[in-house]
Amino acid sequence: MQMKKCPKCGKYTLKEYCIDCNEKAGTVKPPRFSPVDKYGKYRRMLKKSLKK
Repeated sequence: MQMKKCPKCGKYTLKEYCIDCNEKAGTVKPPRFSPVDKYGKYRRMLKKSLKK
């Protein structure tokens, strides 16, 4: 059983469909680690801007 997140309302559930909005929930997994990180630059920029 995997945790899932509703793309419409953002709530987490263990079921296939969201209880509140009846939207199909998707899996919540972090992206795979890659030494060639295409989006690392943008993540660091976002983190830096949120830190201020």
